[in-house]
Amino acid sequence: MPWPTTRTPMQNTSRAVIVRGCKPAVRADSRREKMKTWPGTFARDITRAIVCAGRTVGRCRAVVWAIAAVCCASLCSQSFAAPAAPSEITVGAFVLSPFVMEQDSKLSGFSVDLWTDIAARLHVPYRYQVLSDVGTLFQTMRDGQTDIAVSGLFYSAQRDREFDFSYPIMEAGLRVMVADSGETAPVSPLHSLASQLVSRTTLIWGGVALLMTILAGHVVWLVERLQTSTGERGEAYFPGVFRATYWAATTLLSQGDQPPRRWIGRVLAVLWMFLGILFVASYTAQLASTLTIEHMHGAINGPDDLSGKRVATLKGGSAVADLVNRGATVVEYPKNSQVFDALVQGDVDAVVQGSAGLDYYATHEGKGRVKMVGPEFNVNDVGFVFPINSALRKRVDGALLSMREDGTYQRIYNKWFGSP
Repeated sequence: MPWPTTRTPMQNTSRAVIVRGCKPAVRADSRREKMKTWPGTFARDITRAIVCAGRTVGRCRAVVWAIAAVCCASLCSQSFAAPAAPSEITVGAFVLSPFVMEQDSKLSGFSVDLWTDIAARLHVPYRYQVLSDVGTLFQTMRDGQTDIAVSGLFYSAQRDREFDFSYPIMEAGLRVMVADSGETAPVSPLHSLASQLVSRTTLIWGGVALLMTILAGHVVWLVERLQTSTGERGEAYFPGVFRATYWAATTLLSQGDQPPRRWIGRVLAVLWMFLGILFVASYTAQLASTLTIEHMHGAINGPDDLSGKRVATLKGGSAVADLVNRGATVVEYPKNSQVFDALVQGDVDAVVQGSAGLDYYATHEGKGRVKMVGPEFNVNDVGFVFPINSALRKRVDGALLSMREDGTYQRIYNKWFGSP
């Protein structure tokens, strides 16, 4: 019976296989020993590596499935959760007929009706914040306290630098309104004469008369000089031309004191006197018609007559800059009612504001007390105003377009301004 084969610790160590991190590391005493044990050891190492890799893949797959489950649960919770309620919108406004009017703490007007329909289409809650004047309204928008202004504000380059605008809700310009007493306005004769002497028309007529007089003086001097008798020496240019020009000027206005000496000069003198009569008569007729119209209609008949006049308008309104450029004395009031009261009481000569508001006042509260004069000027767009880069603006623009398409806008417009 053979003895059992025994191995020393050294032999066992030399054939031991060390597996670290699922990677086989074979250590042998000799090449021969390594070659003898290589097939079995390699198979065991491969098996262990496959098992380790499988466990790793299984763990990764479990992690992936866990992440997917969490994401799915999150999406489902968001899908079935109740939608968040929209935040309340603060609508800024100040009283400006017929856009915004306040009575018994209730607001009405063209802009109010438009916004009510827009808010219903957008399904947004809102509250009104009524401010004292346009300057305060713009300040609340700068401070982020107001989301939209609906008081029918004019668009301008200065406002465009600070705010955004909606699609226009209408197009309007400025107009002049004066008091209407039912009688012709009293006009001072001296004031009228002084104003006519420095008027543009008088300056044009005076310039034409001066050119005609100088031309006639040169012609008469030249004819007199060329028609001298043989041996006579004609008068020199100086002072001869001054003498002839003086004669032409006196003949144009009255009767010349010394007629030309030659027959050709006298013929020209007769023609010049006839031309002078026509010139003076034409200027006199135009001056008389101008004074008559001024006496019948008053001193202010349009925007060109505002220079030097006291003109009332809203404080911070779009008309202020235009009135300053026209040379008017601007009197600003914070409220629309104060502007109209100043005109009716005679504190100012005229009022300049948006034509829509003035027309409404002249046909309602101010009927028989005020009247509109002159054409509409500085026509511009009117609409809603937003803080810069407001997300609400695009939604409001979409609602305004849909209101025009379905006829809602025209119905509201006709309610406040009548059918076109």
